[in-house]
Amino acid sequence: MKEIQVVETVQKRATKQVKSLCGLPYEQQLRKLNLPTLRYRRHRGDMIEVYKILHRIYDKDISDGIIHKAKDSRTRGHSLKQVAQHSKMEIRRNCFAVRVVAP
Repeated sequence: MKEIQVVETVQKRATKQVKSLCGLPYEQQLRKLNLPTLRYRRHRGDMIEVYKILHRIYDKDISDGIIHKAKDSRTRGHSLKQVAQHSKMEIRRNCFAVRVVAP
């Protein structure tokens, strides 16, 4: 997570370079510049990738095994329902497949 904070710091410094926004808080600077937060952009990118994987836009050999569909026929919901993969190690919890299917 330290890397995320470093990138966020770079964006904060870049928005401070705009003279007319210098005294505003960071969130207002982003709104004036019509920029989404980095957290939002990461989340949006993850959801786009999940959509591509689930709808087989990628090659089947590449996308198989990344995200696991729920096999229990008793679960409510739809055919694209996913199962969260368990992880014991903290570093694995930041992995794409674990991160996008939050338990």
